[in-house]
Amino acid sequence: MSPICGHVVDNRSELQILPADLPLGALLGLSDPPLGSWARLRSLQYANFAKVTLGRLLSHGIAGLVVLILFFGKAPVWLLLGWAVILGVALYYSYRMDHQLADSSLGTIGKSQFRRHMALSALLAVVWGVPVLVFTRFGVPADELAVWGVQAMLIAGAALWLSSVPLGAILFTVITGACAILALTLDGHIAMVAVIAAFIAVAVAGTIQGARTHLTARIAEAGVAEKNEVVSLLLREFEESEADWLWQVDTARRIRSVSPRFAYALGQEPEKVEGMPFLQLISGEGWDTGQFPPSLHDLAERLKRRESFSNLIVRVTLGKQQKWWELSGTPKLDDEGKFVGFRGVGSDVTEQRESSDKIAYLARYDTLTGLPNRMMLMEALGDAMKYADQWRSRCAFLMIDLDRFKQINDSLGHQIGDRLLAQVAERLKSLVSPNELCGRLGGDEFAIVVRDASDMQRVNGVAQSVINLLSQPYDVDNHTLYVGSSVGSAVGPRDGATVETLMRNADLALYRAKDSGRGVHVHFEPALHHDAEERRKLELSLRHALERGEFALNFQPVVDARSEAVVSFEALLRWNSREHGSVSPVKFIPLAEDTRLIVPIGEWVLREACREAMHWPGHIKVAVNVSGEQLLAPDFASTVVNALSATGLDPWRLEIEVTESIFVRDDVTARNTLEEIIALGCSVALDDFGTGYSSLGYLRKLRFSTIKVDRSFVQGAAKGNAESLAIIRAVVAMADSLDMTTTAEGVENATEARLIRDLGCKKIQGYHFGRPMSAADVQRIFRQRDSDRQTA
Repeated sequence: MSPICGHVVDNRSELQILPADLPLGALLGLSDPPLGSWARLRSLQYANFAKVTLGRLLSHGIAGLVVLILFFGKAPVWLLLGWAVILGVALYYSYRMDHQLADSSLGTIGKSQFRRHMALSALLAVVWGVPVLVFTRFGVPADELAVWGVQAMLIAGAALWLSSVPLGAILFTVITGACAILALTLDGHIAMVAVIAAFIAVAVAGTIQGARTHLTARIAEAGVAEKNEVVSLLLREFEESEADWLWQVDTARRIRSVSPRFAYALGQEPEKVEGMPFLQLISGEGWDTGQFPPSLHDLAERLKRRESFSNLIVRVTLGKQQKWWELSGTPKLDDEGKFVGFRGVGSDVTEQRESSDKIAYLARYDTLTGLPNRMMLMEALGDAMKYADQWRSRCAFLMIDLDRFKQINDSLGHQIGDRLLAQVAERLKSLVSPNELCGRLGGDEFAIVVRDASDMQRVNGVAQSVINLLSQPYDVDNHTLYVGSSVGSAVGPRDGATVETLMRNADLALYRAKDSGRGVHVHFEPALHHDAEERRKLELSLRHALERGEFALNFQPVVDARSEAVVSFEALLRWNSREHGSVSPVKFIPLAEDTRLIVPIGEWVLREACREAMHWPGHIKVAVNVSGEQLLAPDFASTVVNALSATGLDPWRLEIEVTESIFVRDDVTARNTLEEIIALGCSVALDDFGTGYSSLGYLRKLRFSTIKVDRSFVQGAAKGNAESLAIIRAVVAMADSLDMTTTAEGVENATEARLIRDLGCKKIQGYHFGRPMSAADVQRIFRQRDSDRQTA
């Protein structure tokens, strides 16, 4: 926030409670408001008080004159003159006090000033009590009613004139009325006493209501004035900035009132562009050819329809230079409501746009190897399938898995493993032609898309070249390493009519290749009996795993990047099968998704995770991964509600983690379901950011609470990889601007933790802070912590 607007914001923070919500004591000035400033409210009440002073004192003067005339010749002259003098002195001091308070309202009003004013109101009421208590003793009974009529007029005037200062009006009403009641009671006019009492009650109630109405208006006026002040200050600061500018066009869309900065943005002198068509100046040669970019068409349509627009990104051409502008505009109307043009603000966002394009580009490539990632490969395969369908040819997808890589990675560490993967990528790039595209799917899996596979010998040749080249020794940090590779391929459209089908069938062929002794190339065949049988057995066991109680949850801690205190746990599903033993999630989760068994399993995971979280401290969250099959189920939101209600877990403690791939299948359903979950009070995290499908658009559409930076970026940043560092910084910046937090995954040592902390990530997850553990181990950690606290 600009410092120039700081004092305005401070004042506005004191006006957050509406008068209708103020306690009576705060309204009257007898107590402080729950929020805001006592002095600020009093200054609002007294702001226009001096404007009614003359009329109020004049009414008192006329009333005093009426009393003097009424009792002249009846009461002693000295008594009347003495009373008149006292009344005059009281009115004089009232006049001075009113103006002092009005001047003070420009700043603040002290409680001592307020008490003096209330005392003066009470004194004036006592002065007006004298006629009914004393003067009427010298007159006839009818004089009492006449005096009461004068007092009633003054009481009504007080409710009107002093509505902004309700306590003063109430004091005057009650004291004056009490004097009248006492006088009439002494004379036995009981019925009249009841009437006067009712009148006083109505006057007091009316005074309080009038005070609330008056204060409501004053707060509204003050709010508008402060908003106008903020706008003026912001405009002044805006005009003094170096980046943005104001623009204005008339009904013919010709530029008017050209500011020097706007002219500078156009690259011309102000007098030269005054009166020229706005669109002509920013369309370059397109003005003559009629070839406009879509964004410029959009701007022209909005101007034509006379509709407001905000943050509209437009590609402009200034001479031979292409730029990107961000424009906001609103129709301008004259005093009669007639449209007279547009005015708005603009800024040059070329640099930011290019940075965003670079981020989007980097998100489509694997930062470790520089190869296209899964999303890029899927797009290329989709294009190849369209090409094959159009020209009645064939395309191919080759899936490559490194043999013995896991052993190297586990024994020598991830850094050696990453360097090895980088060398593998270089070898793959060296053997592909323009007809092929190679990329990294993730981990030690690579793929090659063959656009035109009409010549199957070329496909076989590429696969064999991959096997031969990748089997050659590698020199990594003075280690001579040997890895092999297995290749599975599928040909489209013969082996699959969709990208997903072709990739899945190539994966099945890869499994056969690995089972066949590795280092071989296998084409997909419908009769891959071995893989199908293994899958069938695993699926059969998976269908009974839930009822047999073979599933268990492990929990991995997520810590605050600064304090390193645990803030949440991620629930991780484990399966110990009776027939297959411990089955890797990498193996059974995809199978569960394909068979839709993930839906009942996911319900169990959700309910069990919520149940375990109830045993943890109240500030610790639990994160649950949700697959696309679960999220796209029509009753998934109800599943979340049932899990929360059955366990009693507060919704804010549950975080649903989703990956980018869910939006590819059914963008609308996924977004609607997530919005329902967010409406329940749960948070939603975007997992594995940047490793799969581009998620930049969904960050804008959905209110994610957390972006989880994938381990590959963390490892790349730890090695000083410029692209990984750029992506993490960009993700953190985007998350901060969208009011989201960032969690870095896969942090394995103190050096990586320190780097991630310096890059601005809010939370960290990885082996450095804790491996996945059982629910009992989690509870043991909290019990130990409580024990340590008690001991301390």
